[in-house]
Amino acid sequence: MAWFLFIDESGQDHKHSPYEVLGGVAIKDSDLWNLIKELHDAEISHFGRRYSSDTRELKGRNTLKRKVFSRAALTLNQPILPHEIPPLAKEILDDGGVNCSIRHQKALALAKIAYVNDLFSICQSHGCKVFASIVDQDAPQTTGDGLRKDYGYLFERFFYFLESVSKVMTPVQSGARGA
Repeated sequence: MAWFLFIDESGQDHKHSPYEVLGGVAIKDSDLWNLIKELHDAEISHFGRRYSSDTRELKGRNTLKRKVFSRAALTLNQPILPHEIPPLAKEILDDGGVNCSIRHQKALALAKIAYVNDLFSICQSHGCKVFASIVDQDAPQTTGDGLRKDYGYLFERFFYFLESVSKVMTPVQSGARGA
């Protein structure tokens, strides 16, 4: 059995975050394609289309910023019913927000929050493991040609995880042959 580790960085620009975060999500290779399909289906279910179908990318910083929660909490004269959220979210995404109403903004905010909830549930159902290394922006930088310390720590945690997983595998699962 093999595991994929997807890594991304945040806070490297030293503008919006007091920390640099290096995060990783690990998933068994046999579960990867099903995870991808379910995440794509969840996008379509919540946004009426793939959110990331053009140059737009689903980023945590934009998906769950304060403005999203304040828009989701807006009180409107006419409530938005659950079945109305995906078409309204799709309209604002297709339009680029140019001709959108407050209802569209609220629907998109609700869709974002619901999608993130589903994302975590889907990852959990596929046994994803999460790793992170958080470093203060003022921490001394690595000198020389070596691996940055945050990467070293993240890979070390991943290594120990792989080691613990391999210890619980049976000889057949680990590729060992009987005599």
